[in-house]
Amino acid sequence: MKRFIAILQFMTRIPINVDVGIDDDFHKSLTYFPLVGLVLGVLLFLVGTVSMIIFDPFITSIIITLASVLLTGGLHIDGLGDTFDAIYSYRDKEKMLEIMKDSRLGTNSLLAITFVILLKIGFIYSVVNAGCMWMIIFMPVIGRLGVLRLTYKTVSPRAKGMGNMFIGKCSTNMFISAILYTIAMILLISKFIFLSKFEIIIRILGSIIVVILFNQIFKNHIYKKIDGVTGDILGCSIELGEVIYLLYIYFIIG
Repeated sequence: MKRFIAILQFMTRIPINVDVGIDDDFHKSLTYFPLVGLVLGVLLFLVGTVSMIIFDPFITSIIITLASVLLTGGLHIDGLGDTFDAIYSYRDKEKMLEIMKDSRLGTNSLLAITFVILLKIGFIYSVVNAGCMWMIIFMPVIGRLGVLRLTYKTVSPRAKGMGNMFIGKCSTNMFISAILYTIAMILLISKFIFLSKFEIIIRILGSIIVVILFNQIFKNHIYKKIDGVTGDILGCSIELGEVIYLLYIYFIIG
């Protein structure tokens, strides 16, 4: 429980007045990434449910997207922008790593953030409009499960960095455990709370394969650029993973 609270505080802006600190084994909290996603997903679902009482599906989709950014403090959005500024600057490895540390917003960053937010709003609107808003619960879950691929048997190109607490620290047991309890959460929530058909549940479970496969491709692409993974890239992966999940859901409900 202590490690879960610690990683929830680290990855979100949810106010929790408990000082648990960060120890040398903080990397073991990687297992709880999807569970953090579940907390966020439930909150997004509640925000969306309340919003639908007042607004139409389009405005609700904007509010859900805004809530997602606010709940994480823009942490992953920042990683998305820094990654795109650096990786697509077409400079050498050292210059790319330098650009990632630059707090200024570049053109690639602006475009990446804009289009990711627009895509999220569009896909969430389609999901809400189709009467499947409960599927939004799994968006942050799958996004945070997928990023574990970038912490499993990977290295950092930097000697120091916030992401180094996690990069290469995900063990096989941690990865498998996270996948298994994510499957269990999807089964329980879909079947016993939202009474979904088994066929739909299986399709949702398919998103796990799709997002992990995407992250494998993304990891290979990044390695060609900078020979490793950084904290910014982890944040970027979560944002892109959520978009891939929404894209997948868009097709299965269409």
